[in-house]
Amino acid sequence: MLLSALCFALINILVKVLTNSADLFPQIQEYPVFEIVFFRSIISLIICSAIIKRKRIPFFGNNKKWLLIRGFAGFTALTLFFFTLKNLPLAISISVQYLSPIFTILFAIRLQKEKVAPYQWIFFFISLMGVVVIGYFKDPNLHFNPLWLGIGIVSAIISGIAYNAIMKCKDTDEPITVVMYFPLVATPLTFIACIIGGYVIPQGIEWLVLIGIGLLTQLAQISMTRAFHSDSAARVTPVKYVGAIYAVAAGVFIFDENLGLMTSIGIILILCGVLLNTFIKSSRLTKS
Repeated sequence: MLLSALCFALINILVKVLTNSADLFPQIQEYPVFEIVFFRSIISLIICSAIIKRKRIPFFGNNKKWLLIRGFAGFTALTLFFFTLKNLPLAISISVQYLSPIFTILFAIRLQKEKVAPYQWIFFFISLMGVVVIGYFKDPNLHFNPLWLGIGIVSAIISGIAYNAIMKCKDTDEPITVVMYFPLVATPLTFIACIIGGYVIPQGIEWLVLIGIGLLTQLAQISMTRAFHSDSAARVTPVKYVGAIYAVAAGVFIFDENLGLMTSIGIILILCGVLLNTFIKSSRLTKS
């Protein structure tokens, strides 16, 4: 799980480099978000297709309704998240994205008949208050439009839908098929977006960065899956949030981000609420 968190952190750093290269990395061209998602998707699609062919399982899967929902929701959530990476400090955009497990639980109440303990609502409130603190009490030196916080929340909400769709497919389809539906949906849509909205022709090391995003994504997903298969969710899941430490460190040392006291408190509130919910849910799953 530590390797997975590190890979996702590297992906987020590379995406921010490609979308905000003008000031800190003038030697690298600035890329549209849709083009980055396209490269990420087509690499993943090639790898997933090869694995599915080797395993000789149905390419389009069985539970097509929820597989398509997983694909569209995952594509939309990731695209919005990449936009927040472009327009928000790294630690803030990632911390807001960590709200997705909360929305996963809220959707699961209806879709999966999930039971929520009364005190979990307090943890939900703590995390959302963290977003309010970041938006309304941000450090004067931080220049960003609070609208992007709202877009980050929308991304987390849609991620909750995607995760519920994955759960709907766990008994009907192979994990690789579920993973494959994201690039299956995203590749043609982002290709069209690049044609309409314009694209940048990669030069030199930029090819390595774009390919690296795709390969790191696959490694991150494989590492995370192996972690959950090797130990209990109660012990594995909290390790995922070490990514917040990576984000803060990268923001400070690579992108020269000074978050300030109130923004740091907001991030801590988000992580505390999410982690408390994760511990509670994981411990209940372990006991059952």
